[in-house]
Amino acid sequence: MNEKRGLRPEAYEEIPGDQYIPYVAEGEQQTEFTLKAAILGSLFGIIFGAANAYLGLRVGLTISTSIPIAVMTVAVFGALRGVLGPASILESNIAKTAGSASSSLASGLIFTIPALFLWGFSPSLLQVTLLALAGGILGVLYMVPLRRFLIKDEHGRLPYPEGTASAEVLVAAEVGGATARNVFTGMGVAAAYKWLMDGLLLFKDTFWIHLPIIKRARIGVDISPALLGVGYILGFRISLIMVAGGLLASVVLVPMLVYLGESSVYHWLLDEPLQLEGLSDAEVWRILKTYIRYIGAGAVATAGFITLFSSIPTMVKSFRIGVEQFRARLDKVKDQKRLDRDLYLPRVAIAVLVVALAMIVIPHMFGDSEPFSMRLVGGIFATVFAFFFVTVSARIVGLVGVSSNPTSGMVIATLLCVSLLFLMLGWTDLLGKVAALCIGTVVGVAASIAGDTSQDMKTGFLLGATPYKQQIAEVIGVLATAFFIACAIFLLEDQYGFGPDGLAAPQAKVMKLVIDGVIDQNIPWPLILLGAAIAIIAHLLKVPALAFAVGVYLSVATMMPIFVGGLIRKIVESRQKGDNDKIRQTRERGVLFGSGLVGGDGLMGVCIAFYAGIVGQRPVGLGSAWSGDLTWLVSLGVFTALSYLLTRSTRAGNRK
Repeated sequence: MNEKRGLRPEAYEEIPGDQYIPYVAEGEQQTEFTLKAAILGSLFGIIFGAANAYLGLRVGLTISTSIPIAVMTVAVFGALRGVLGPASILESNIAKTAGSASSSLASGLIFTIPALFLWGFSPSLLQVTLLALAGGILGVLYMVPLRRFLIKDEHGRLPYPEGTASAEVLVAAEVGGATARNVFTGMGVAAAYKWLMDGLLLFKDTFWIHLPIIKRARIGVDISPALLGVGYILGFRISLIMVAGGLLASVVLVPMLVYLGESSVYHWLLDEPLQLEGLSDAEVWRILKTYIRYIGAGAVATAGFITLFSSIPTMVKSFRIGVEQFRARLDKVKDQKRLDRDLYLPRVAIAVLVVALAMIVIPHMFGDSEPFSMRLVGGIFATVFAFFFVTVSARIVGLVGVSSNPTSGMVIATLLCVSLLFLMLGWTDLLGKVAALCIGTVVGVAASIAGDTSQDMKTGFLLGATPYKQQIAEVIGVLATAFFIACAIFLLEDQYGFGPDGLAAPQAKVMKLVIDGVIDQNIPWPLILLGAAIAIIAHLLKVPALAFAVGVYLSVATMMPIFVGGLIRKIVESRQKGDNDKIRQTRERGVLFGSGLVGGDGLMGVCIAFYAGIVGQRPVGLGSAWSGDLTWLVSLGVFTALSYLLTRSTRAGNRK
């Protein structure tokens, strides 16, 4: 690679932003914003956005899809070169920019919207789409005045890992490097695997093993391809911490609750003694999960606040700079240099005002027949909180990446403030709860989109893209995919449902718990405080509290495949014996295959739900009972084979 052209970000990370010469320099002209790039990016956005929605609703985790979309964009443009004509690297970047917006939009929606269904409220598809559009557009617009400071002026200090990696992928493809084979192979394997598991029902998706001696303790494994891929992407350390949280819940907390429920000291934590005698294991675990949920929710909420509080200096600085940047540039004319040309700031300000007025004026935006006063408060709060957390999110992801962005903590902080205000105003019925959650939805989507937009802007900065064209692509990505992501959520709710017998939607349950607890003043404080203590202890021990708390909240069965994926990455990278270049290549191949597993699993899950919606029932398949008592062994064998394929995908022979 020609490092002088900036093909390797490591070669210039200490160069000041105003001295950096991008891959496509100021005076060079390339095709950039085209209709085919916008359409292809939007199509990939719909696919990966739906997959991310399914993954998030199932396990409460989403991944950044910038890198796999970048790879697939290059592959499709290359394959269709004879039909669509040649595509420049900046054109591929526009497609990637439009596509990656949908994944962040899905992340913001799945954190909140399922809580509406859990309350028994039936939002309309139009309402959810409008909330997604409002949050998404605000997130993109608020990032416009921050781009020059965060991306250019802070170049070398804020690495923006996904944005830098996406630039590497696009440049490598330009000079004949990485290919999309691992992504497509991973998607195909995961889709076939998912169909055999949930379509034909040849094997169970989860198996459990009871532990001896410890009463009611057991360990399970969810053999989902997506979870295995997520584990590889997250790496060994985070996956180990998450499974440790899951083991604490299943091996320590559950037996402790059984002991308390059967002893005279149950009143320490429980409102009434547990009646577990004569119940099946499934019934016992359903009861115990109710209590574990509150402990886990306390841990997740506390960990979110710990993450938020630790970022207060960054928040204050980012917020102050955001205001200064917006004021300083509001009256300036368009920049004449291509590489510094953002959307015209006065028009951005007008667009923000239009979105805010739309939230206030449009009926049913925050509920069903809500009074104008509630819409007024909702529109103002959503607009102000969105700006604050956009500045926070855009800076935090520059350091830790999109996957570690504490969006849930930002939404929880918003919901606490809004719920307290609604409590003081007397808006304590279901309509008030729905309105509070909808405000949190707008803020969550805006913060999530801002994290994605800043990564895309970093990619564009390294490549030499025109900023305002990327910003338009971001808006197009939001406009083109909001309706389809909302449709995916409704389809998944209709066929799977949210709750114990369906998709877990763990983040949304936490949001519901926060609002219910504040407005109804009815929180099981002993269990919540126990979870809070767990998160605080983890933080004091220098353990990432949020990852550990998510492990406590979710089932250990969910955490085990994530741990296996992280362990595989640890093993294959250790075989490279410290060769940094080989480690990077191995990691890249595995991450691409793992991203394919996530995409294929989620996409097939949506397809199965779509099939069920057409025929009126889920696929009946052949049934996994054919294996009798060896059902768990069959599931273990299939999962082992999938793990082997993931290991194989990291080898050099699979690179091209």
